[in-house]
Amino acid sequence: MSRTTPRRRSRGALAVTLAAASLLISACGGSTGSKDPAVQKPVKPGQKVDLRFWSWVPGVDKAVDKWNATHPDIHVKLEKIPAGSSGGYAKMRAALKSGNAPDLAQVEYQEIPSFLLENGLVNLSQYGADKDRSKFVDWQWQQGVFDKAVYAIPQASGPMGLFYRSDLFKKWGIAPPATWDEFAQAAQKIHNADPKAYISTFPAGNSAWFTALAWQAGAKWFGVNGDTWTVNINSPQTLKVAAFWDDLRSKKVIKTEPDFANGWYKDLQSGAITSWVSAQWGDAIISGNAPQTAGKWAVAPMPQWTKGSKVSANWGGSSTAVLKGAGHIPEALKFAEWLNTDPTSVDLLLQGGYGWPAAADGYKGSSLDKPSSFFGGQKYNEVFAEADKSIDNSWKWIPTIDATYQHLNDGFQAALAGKGTFVSAVQQAQKQTVEDLKRKGLKVSTGQ
Repeated sequence: MSRTTPRRRSRGALAVTLAAASLLISACGGSTGSKDPAVQKPVKPGQKVDLRFWSWVPGVDKAVDKWNATHPDIHVKLEKIPAGSSGGYAKMRAALKSGNAPDLAQVEYQEIPSFLLENGLVNLSQYGADKDRSKFVDWQWQQGVFDKAVYAIPQASGPMGLFYRSDLFKKWGIAPPATWDEFAQAAQKIHNADPKAYISTFPAGNSAWFTALAWQAGAKWFGVNGDTWTVNINSPQTLKVAAFWDDLRSKKVIKTEPDFANGWYKDLQSGAITSWVSAQWGDAIISGNAPQTAGKWAVAPMPQWTKGSKVSANWGGSSTAVLKGAGHIPEALKFAEWLNTDPTSVDLLLQGGYGWPAAADGYKGSSLDKPSSFFGGQKYNEVFAEADKSIDNSWKWIPTIDATYQHLNDGFQAALAGKGTFVSAVQQAQKQTVEDLKRKGLKVSTGQ
């Protein structure tokens, strides 16, 4: 398999910039929009091509099988990898370093800047990716665009809502909270009605979830001013969110157990946890881990900080990227575009619970666009369809977001151990994130 040779770039001069804010990746020898040393041409008709694809997405195996059955000249070999920075991403970075990376890989939106910092992604604009823009939800498309060049094909996102036990809320005379004040009131009512029941947990080890809550509150953690990153994690909006959950914790009306763990799944099943502010893909988590609660759940919009507002946020979201060193880039791009727009492929991915489709017409007429018996006959994805329209798409990511997440996790967990608060954890993460970026040789200032 032929491989292109990545150019060397000076990290000290590198400043990743998101297209919506016109940031630039300055580098020795050019910007993100410059061409790779050798732009590959499509193979000749009839020539067989083999592609390697790393992904953890549920249902992707069935989509890949469909592709292979209908595209005999381009065979995709799927290799399942674990999700997360210590699993799949660590493996990807090691493979890039050794020159043995797969042709394509699953890369979450927040991780794209870090791979660009390492010059690990192919500029797909050179191969005609821009023509596919109209096929996708615009804000998701922009997640992979830097300095007007396309580096990833969007797959799915995670608009947020409130999953809640409609049977228990009805039993206790509690309406789905429309505001965060009502959420706090409902938390107290639920725990008063049943001391073993809680409205939610605060998962101290899942700062990606907390990030989404800050996003909804109007926080803008990262931005740029010229060639300088701005870091504003400890904004008033974020501190408001942290103080809110500190207060619920002090009143002991929420749990603080980890999410996506056995105890949490058991609590979803038993009714000890009665609601979950989560992304749309949470439906598969609940139905898969609390099957005996079928018919007892419903979905409402995310609680608002201002009564009458309709503001959501995004939690999660992935793209299909072509990694540096890919042997057949045009064919890899063709597969990435098909995987994320072909109606059959999208529906197979939806059935696996991969998230909210990035394809512009992915929701209407799909398996999402139907009433659900698990959710009491509710056509619950209508809530997420509206939420998807109410996300502040000016949110930016930095190339050291994994470290920021870990700083927050450490601070939140320390608070649970009696050392500090959620508010102080946010303040500390601000300082640590600034230092992380400086260590990468990037210019940093605080505030917006």
